[in-house]
Amino acid sequence: MKIAMMAAAAALLAMPAMAQQAAPAPLQVEIPEMPTAVSDPTCGGRVGLAQQAMCVVTTQAAIAGLVDVYSAAFARQQWLPAGGEENRVVYVRRREGGGCDGFEMMAFADPARVPGPAEPAWLAFAAIPGDICAAQPAGAPTPAPAQ
Repeated sequence: MKIAMMAAAAALLAMPAMAQQAAPAPLQVEIPEMPTAVSDPTCGGRVGLAQQAMCVVTTQAAIAGLVDVYSAAFARQQWLPAGGEENRVVYVRRREGGGCDGFEMMAFADPARVPGPAEPAWLAFAAIPGDICAAQPAGAPTPAPAQ
């Protein structure tokens, strides 16, 4: 599964999904060490993200391949990609007693830098708290169109 690195500003659009979590949940996935990625406890200087996610930094040229390698490693741990958006993938895994655990992997770059193959790019990994397979509350009924 590839995550395309679009313009750096577009990559940051997915960030609010992680930033809205109140408290970080423990990450229940093994993030393998990769020779092309280095742990970055600051998440590229994003304090709020660093408080709730584990980040690695690589280059923009290497990030798509790195996402593929991580996705294969997660599949071996029984994590399935279940959705996401342009630069974010949500993974789920069934619990033995029922329900599901989840986490997300998000790609981003520094919007202050000109995009380029040697420029830094980050992957952030964060747990999604609660049972993500639990039924969601029904929304308000959609009114019938006016005649």
